[in-house]
Amino acid sequence: MKSGLSFLIAARQCEIVELEQLALTCELVSAIGRLIHALQRERGLSNVYLGSQGSRFADQRLQQVLVCTETEQQVRAHFDALDTDAHHVRNGARLFSRIAFVLHALDDLPALRERVASMSISPAESTAQFVRLVSGLLVVVFEAADSATDPEISRALVAMFNFMQGKEFTGQERAFGAAVFAAGRSDTSHQQQWQHLIESQERCFQVFRDFSEPAAVSAWHASQKPETLAEVERLRRVGCVPNDGGQLDPNLSQVWFDCCTRRMDAMRAVEDLLSNSLRTLCEGKIAEARNVLRDQRAILEQFSDQAQAASLDASTPYGRQLERSILGMVQEQAQRLQAMGDELETARSALNERKVVERAKGLLMATRKLSEDEAYKMLRQTAMSQNRRLLDVAESVLAMSDYL
Repeated sequence: MKSGLSFLIAARQCEIVELEQLALTCELVSAIGRLIHALQRERGLSNVYLGSQGSRFADQRLQQVLVCTETEQQVRAHFDALDTDAHHVRNGARLFSRIAFVLHALDDLPALRERVASMSISPAESTAQFVRLVSGLLVVVFEAADSATDPEISRALVAMFNFMQGKEFTGQERAFGAAVFAAGRSDTSHQQQWQHLIESQERCFQVFRDFSEPAAVSAWHASQKPETLAEVERLRRVGCVPNDGGQLDPNLSQVWFDCCTRRMDAMRAVEDLLSNSLRTLCEGKIAEARNVLRDQRAILEQFSDQAQAASLDASTPYGRQLERSILGMVQEQAQRLQAMGDELETARSALNERKVVERAKGLLMATRKLSEDEAYKMLRQTAMSQNRRLLDVAESVLAMSDYL
C-alpha cells in the first residue's frame, strides 16, 4: 500500500514537470521579445520609407528584413520545441490557437514586404498589419503568463508582458510619429491618436512597476536617459499640439525616429534583464524542487527499511519519529500550496482585468460596428467621465450584453 509520502513525492514530480514546461515557455517568451523588437524596428523603417515616398531608409529597411527573418526562424524553432500533448500543457487550447494565428501571420509577412517595397500600401495599412502580428505575439506571451502555476514566475511573466506591451505602444508611437512627420502634416485625428498611444504606454508601465522586483524597476528608470526623454517630449509637443495649418517639418521624421529608437533600444536592454531574471528564477525553482524530491525519496527509503524491520508502534520510537517527520512535510506542503494559490490569484488579477476589457471591447466592436481603437476609446472616455475604473466600466458593458 502506498504511503502519504509516496503521494508527496508524486506531487513534487508533477511540480518539476510543470516547472520544466514553464521554463521552455519562458525561453519562448524571450525569443518572442527579440522578434517583436526586430519587427518594431522594421515597422518604423517601413513607415518612414512609405511616408517619404521611398526617399528615406530604403537600405536600412532591407537590412532589417534580414534581421527579422533570422529572428523569426529562432521563434519558429521554439514553437517546434513545445510539447503539444494536451495532457501536459495547462491552458493549451488557447496557447496553441494563438500560436497558430501567429504562424499564419508570419507566413503573410513576405507579401506585406513586397507591397512596402513597391509602395502599393499606405503607412497606415502597413502599420496595421505589423500591429496585428505583434499583437498576436504578445497574446502568446499573455497566455504563457496565464498558464504559470508558480506565483513568483507568474508575477515575473505579468511584469514582462506589460513591459513588452508598453514597449509595443512605444513602437507604435515611433512608427506613427515618423509617418506623420514624413507627411509634413498633423490634424486633430492624428493628435488624438498620438495622445492615446502615450496614455497606453503609461498604463502598461505602471502595471510593470507594480509586479516587478525593485532591481528591474531601478534598471528601467536608469535606462531612461533624461536627454532622450526631453527630446521625445519636445517632438511630441511639436506633433501633438495644434498649430496653424497643422504643417510639420518633414526633416523631423528622421530626428523623431532616431530619438525613439534610442529609447526603445534602452527598453530592449531592460527586456533582456527581465528575460535573464526569469530564466534564473525558473532554474532556481527547478533545482529547489529536485533537492526536496531527493530528500523525500531518502526518507521514503528509510520508511521502507523501518517498515520491514518492525511495525510502526509505540515500541519503535524511531518509527514514531519518522511518522512525525512525514506528517510535518505533509503540513508544510499544504501550507505552501495554500500560500502559492493566494499569491497566484494576486498575480493573475492583472491578467483577468485585461481579459474583461478585451471581452468588452469585442462586444462593442460587434454590436456597435466599431474598430478596436474606437471601442477602447469609448470605454476609456466613459470611465473618465463617470470617474470609474476601466475594469468597472468593462464589467458593466458585459453585464448588458443581452441588451446590446
